[in-house]
Amino acid sequence: MMRIGTREAASRLVRLALAASLALSVSACFRPLYGPTASGESMQVALAAIQVDDVSMATDQERLGHYLRSELIFMLDGSGQNATPKRYKLKLKGSETVTTPIVSSTTARAETGTLIGTIKFSLESLDGRKVITEGVATSTATYDRSQQRFAALRAARDAEIRLANVLADQIKTRVASVLAVIKPSGS
Repeated sequence: MMRIGTREAASRLVRLALAASLALSVSACFRPLYGPTASGESMQVALAAIQVDDVSMATDQERLGHYLRSELIFMLDGSGQNATPKRYKLKLKGSETVTTPIVSSTTARAETGTLIGTIKFSLESLDGRKVITEGVATSTATYDRSQQRFAALRAARDAEIRLANVLADQIKTRVASVLAVIKPSGS
């Protein structure tokens, strides 16, 4: 019986050593997203070098585009000053749809609404000659529809603001992951 316990202990020790060696070998592969970039500059400076263009949205959907652009400007360069020279421009084109998955059987009115936002983005050099990265960000935001008209409108607007915030965060993270590994366009 003592031998079985010794084998189990040896097996655990081997597994622990294997896991530790695997962790050490892989640890050099990870780079902190908001640490220094490959060029040596801070991520904050790299993100502040992005000029956010107006969002191209369909008619009657411009409010989401306005909220999205405002959130991106704040997330990328929260200083509100143009101290950092711009090296990139972020082009955005999006759409917004509303679905009503729950309808009351007594009133035949939609009880909830779901906003679905899809934004195509493209990070380019400031002169527009080189596309650094491009992608699509998609998210949803739900809200309760009240029988009170102004309460329902305010709930829909709050959902648009939440949706813009989530989309802006997705775009910022994807752009930052690309900027972390490239050198500035001037070098």
